[in-house]
Amino acid sequence: MSIDQSIFEGSQRLGIRLPEEAVARLAAYLTLLDRWNRAYNLTAVRDPEAMVVRHILDSLSILPWLEGPQVLDVGSGAGLPGIPLAIARPEHEFCLLDSNGKRTRFLTQVAIELRLSNVGVVRGRVEEYRPETPLLFNSVVSRAFSTLADMVMSAGHLCAPEGRLLAMKGVFPDDELARLPSGYAVVGVYPLHVPHLEAERHLVHLAPASASRD
Repeated sequence: MSIDQSIFEGSQRLGIRLPEEAVARLAAYLTLLDRWNRAYNLTAVRDPEAMVVRHILDSLSILPWLEGPQVLDVGSGAGLPGIPLAIARPEHEFCLLDSNGKRTRFLTQVAIELRLSNVGVVRGRVEEYRPETPLLFNSVVSRAFSTLADMVMSAGHLCAPEGRLLAMKGVFPDDELARLPSGYAVVGVYPLHVPHLEAERHLVHLAPASASRD
């Protein structure tokens, strides 16, 4: 099965309808990631089929909970989950934030080569990030970025009062939930069923306590 076919089949199994040209752009993203990975070591996953599952489909699995139009990907790294989400939701504006210069150079090149006009890249530490305009984000997402407590302490100021923080995790994060600081409420913890991935995956949905809702 080709990479394009694997992405299409996986998105179908997730129940996601991708925009026109999205499959080709997602495949092109993996090609760029593979090329840059040889010099910059952006990801430990090397096999293209494994990249489809562990990077593309894993990122797309949180789409049902994503709220726009302004989305922040904290500690974006190689662009996960931000790049796949931006390709799947071109109507939303995505800010990819990372403190590592090699990673942000890669993300900038991806946005240019894939013509992702809805993607902006910022190099910096999340706790120090202040958007140029007084902008708060509808969704603040992270994938293997930090503990839940660290996420809300460092990125909570960037979440809109009615927004949501979406943290991608592996096993159910009992300990992290127990250490969640006041001021944020757990809206839900959802198991993610990623096609062809046997490992446990969960999405933690947090919200400012005054605005938490189902």
